[in-house]
Amino acid sequence: MISISNVTVAFGGFTLLDGISFHISPGEKIGLVGKNGAGKSTLMKLITGEQSPTSGTVRVSPSVKVGYLPQIMNHNRGRSVLEEVMSVFDDLKDLESELDRLTLLLSERDDYQSCEYESLLNRINEINDRLSLETGEAPQVRAKRTLFGLGFKEEELSRNTETFSQGWNMRMELAKILISGPDLLLLDEPTNHLDIESIEWFEHYLCSFRGAVLLVSHDRKFLDNVTGRTVEILLGHIHDYKVPYSQYVILREERLAQQKAAYENQQRMIEKTEDFINRFRYKPTKSNQVQSRIKALEKLERIEIDETDSSTLSLRFPPVTRSGDIVFKGTDLTAGYPGKIVFRSADIEIKRGEKVALVGRNGEGKTTLIRVITGQLDPISGTAVIGHNVDIGYYAQNQEDILDGSLTVYDTLDRAAVGDVRKNLRDILGAFLFRGEDVDKKVSVLSGGERSRLGMASLMLKSHNFLVLDEPTNHMDIRSKDVLKAALSAFDGTLVVVSHDRDFLDGLVDKMYEFRDGKVREHLGGVEDFLRKLRIGSLQELERTSPENVPAQERSSGKEDGCDSFKAMKAVSKEEKKLRNRFLFVEKEIGLTEEKMSEIEKVLANPGNNTDIVELTRDYLELKIRLDSFMEEWSGLAEKLKL
Repeated sequence: MISISNVTVAFGGFTLLDGISFHISPGEKIGLVGKNGAGKSTLMKLITGEQSPTSGTVRVSPSVKVGYLPQIMNHNRGRSVLEEVMSVFDDLKDLESELDRLTLLLSERDDYQSCEYESLLNRINEINDRLSLETGEAPQVRAKRTLFGLGFKEEELSRNTETFSQGWNMRMELAKILISGPDLLLLDEPTNHLDIESIEWFEHYLCSFRGAVLLVSHDRKFLDNVTGRTVEILLGHIHDYKVPYSQYVILREERLAQQKAAYENQQRMIEKTEDFINRFRYKPTKSNQVQSRIKALEKLERIEIDETDSSTLSLRFPPVTRSGDIVFKGTDLTAGYPGKIVFRSADIEIKRGEKVALVGRNGEGKTTLIRVITGQLDPISGTAVIGHNVDIGYYAQNQEDILDGSLTVYDTLDRAAVGDVRKNLRDILGAFLFRGEDVDKKVSVLSGGERSRLGMASLMLKSHNFLVLDEPTNHMDIRSKDVLKAALSAFDGTLVVVSHDRDFLDGLVDKMYEFRDGKVREHLGGVEDFLRKLRIGSLQELERTSPENVPAQERSSGKEDGCDSFKAMKAVSKEEKKLRNRFLFVEKEIGLTEEKMSEIEKVLANPGNNTDIVELTRDYLELKIRLDSFMEEWSGLAEKLKL
């Protein structure tokens, strides 16, 4: 299907990929892993033909249709969501027009034995076969089902694409790729802009997808659920493991440990042999043994330890000047855009030194609030006030739109720097893993992770006392995320961060604002406290379970006064009763939900002429999400009750 043979990619004196070879077979699901800048995106571009290797060959079977979702892309404007996605079927319209024209032409001929007539007939058959294959299901039904799965609502399909964020436009591009019927999907960090409902739908889609998948992601769970093979790019070379990501991590450590042990044993043997040779080289009685051992060493196949990339991000924010006690205050704040209110009547107060997370589903207003805070957007009503002596440092999701692609890495930092710090630009870039010739790379050729690091480096050139970060870890690898978290924890200013990454937020923030259904709610405490109150297992669960659906007793703080042991014992008994009642309720709801899903499955298996397949599919997906939520809650309750 896809054959990559001895491929090398070099830029000037830097070799990115060094003689790599591997094969992608039909139906394989492969996770492509490695540090940011290791060459993962480059490898995908080699397969699509967007980039050519310095040497070696990339062979793609002519019949293979490739669907490629890059990290960064241009989005079309001036069409509705449905029109944009339906544009995938434009070639089918062309085929239908060609079929009409050829059919008319054929009807006017009577040279049935001629080569021209046979060629015409063959082309008509080819078009009919293609149309039959592509139109087994109505194109609009396919388009809508995919868009619903990726989180769009019916009323949003008529909105123009430019009214949506970059993340939602990425979902449109993904929908176009999925419904185009590819044989191979190349997906470069596809989950960066997806919420949990969409990720789960996408996981199910990929698991049932009959074609091959080459996937880049920093989401371990997603890799484990989708892929069965892991290809690692490390310092220009590849290591191929026929296992999912988690097993790859274990096997890689085992392989390196075994390799190191074998290398050390061989080195000890070589050292002893060389010592024997040096001691007895000139003794006639030992000459045969010496010569034998010299020949043995010459024939010995030396064990080498695979190089490992031990470079790590070194990050520390500079000291900051003191701001006023109140850094930002929004009172009765309503914000949005022409014709669309995103959230209403919000009261938000951020104090000096606080580290605050904004959480919730995509499109609920997190980035909108950030634009209000940074002065990019005026509120529709209410007041938004920045405190005394506040200096805002803003990190945007769309770094590709903010950084100038024509500049080099060094020039980007040089333009942002002022004063004595300009003397240390190369040291600063080195701390962000831009070393040697890396500093002369154009921004336009950087990976998403490299752009993230460069954007963060630019942000740190000035000692901002109020950092506003919108999805700062989207393109960062796991090690870089850990180092950034440590630096932010030590930061002595104020922080507001948008993130769906629970591990990143855990232990970092001490207050959260939840965005849902046009409202903003304050939650004091860290992410674990917040999740415990809501009885939700993860931030992603928050994205699909509304607090209004959680019983009031499960949203309470759970604090006890501790002054009366009898009251405490009685409260425990009462709490257990509540848990048992909830357990029985959840168990009943699971049964009812499964029955409803079974009924829909029967209808979908044999639909009638008037069956609304789109609506039924949407109902089924909503029930599936509901069932998963109940099953997880049921499991947690059973564990608490020791059932």
